[in-house]
Amino acid sequence: MYKRILLKLSGEALSANGNNFDPEVLKGLANEIKENHDLGVEIAIVVGGGNFIRGKIAETMGIERVQADYMGMLATVINALAIQSALETANVPTRVQTAIDMPKVAEPFIGRRAIRHLEKGRVVIFGGGTGSPYFSTDTTAALRASEIDADVILMAKNGVDGVYSADPKLDSTATKFEVLSYMDVLQKELQVMDATATSMCMNNDIDLVVFNMNEHGNIKRATLGECIGTVIKKEVK
Repeated sequence: MYKRILLKLSGEALSANGNNFDPEVLKGLANEIKENHDLGVEIAIVVGGGNFIRGKIAETMGIERVQADYMGMLATVINALAIQSALETANVPTRVQTAIDMPKVAEPFIGRRAIRHLEKGRVVIFGGGTGSPYFSTDTTAALRASEIDADVILMAKNGVDGVYSADPKLDSTATKFEVLSYMDVLQKELQVMDATATSMCMNNDIDLVVFNMNEHGNIKRATLGECIGTVIKKEVK
């Protein structure tokens, strides 16, 4: 069993239709995270903001890239607060830390403080991305996992149960990988996470598990080390 995990969620994972967030979805997610918390697992979360705004879409609307990225960072803070509320309703203690200072809303990100919260059994939710434009929340997940010395990143996907050689919805011959190395991901140009995040995970020897979050209990199963998706490691023996 992994002792300290970082759960990577997309913003869309909080919504039933891809927009804003759904109270019932949040409630179900909170209950699944609580199952892990009750095992004594230390849990950190990085959440995206795509249910409100995506940088590439914002650019097509005429919004300059840097501004679009900052808008996306603020969206992740909204999602972090929504997750916090759902978790505390489920009696799970939490803290939100943001890369952009907003002291009336959340704590600033401080690595040592985040680790102390985890050691005290609090779920720590990281909002605001890295605090800088041009970086994805995948990179945020890799960075925060490295900073808090997480054992694994659990990358929860909507309706996708692992990494495939091609898009299984478009290519019937696509095959699922059970285990990959980070070098395989880079060389095969597999769409798991961006190259910056992939390299950071590889360099810091952090495992990555890609799994389908839409099946109840999968977060717990992934934490317990069950083979429910694709595991990506620095080296595959």
